[in-house]
Amino acid sequence: MKILLLGKDGQVGWELQRALAPLGELHACGRGEADFADPESLRALVRDVAPDVIVNAAAYTAVDKAESDRHAAHDCNAVAPGVLAEEAAALGAWLVHYSTDYVFDGSKEGAWVETDAVNPLSVYGQTKVDGEERIRASGAMHLILRTSWVFAPRGGNFAKTMLRLAKERDSLSVVADQHGAPTGAELLADATALALHRIAVLGADARRLSGTYHVAASGGTTWHAYARHVLAQAQAHGAVLNVAPDAVQPIATSAFPTPAVRPANSRLDCSKFCARFGLVLPDWRYHVNRMIAELSAQGNL
Repeated sequence: MKILLLGKDGQVGWELQRALAPLGELHACGRGEADFADPESLRALVRDVAPDVIVNAAAYTAVDKAESDRHAAHDCNAVAPGVLAEEAAALGAWLVHYSTDYVFDGSKEGAWVETDAVNPLSVYGQTKVDGEERIRASGAMHLILRTSWVFAPRGGNFAKTMLRLAKERDSLSVVADQHGAPTGAELLADATALALHRIAVLGADARRLSGTYHVAASGGTTWHAYARHVLAQAQAHGAVLNVAPDAVQPIATSAFPTPAVRPANSRLDCSKFCARFGLVLPDWRYHVNRMIAELSAQGNL
């Protein structure tokens, strides 16, 4: 299996380099080799590599900035995936593409399933919907993997921000009315690799697996409870904090306005992915705890 990985420098892309390497010949590209600001330029790259699988981990993820940078977000999240899908279809290759809980409006009581109607509240969410639609329209065999609240030891994320603020400030308030599941980049990468291994084993029969899936850690929490858990784990590893975990104050989303509206309920039902690919997705705390332990071992708490 020849794999073209795009976005190798991001949180998910970095983990994918490790997870995909055992599957075959891996060509990993970062910003220098793949310009998502010029989507048409990606055609030559795909044709040159002629992969069996394209894994697109590149995305415009600055959710608030996208509100005023619509064109760039659209090129990266919608036009570029469409180009990749067209090239994959021409090659008879698979395309793996990552999408988001932001395609939904957050109004549902329970966890979102793949067939629920999309209704994005932000420019970022709309560009991700547009990217999904272009992939489906291309006719390419694909895995669109929607996920939520991604984090990793490498790069910036909510957990690391909470750790920094708990050291710098004397008080900390965190939104408590948005629900989701923090999902490790490591988990996403491993789930992707296992799905691709199953596709390789099935051969031509794998075409029936093409479609949209939800892939996120099990369970659910709020940003407030997530922050408290992170700080408690950090304390257990010896971190010295100004704000104790139980001192973190809950606030409403309305008290913390942002340019982009976030969905109140980002919980994703992942039973379809687990059933089709024979996997069990661990509780969100598992990879959060691993990240804190890794940061501690690096002396970064």
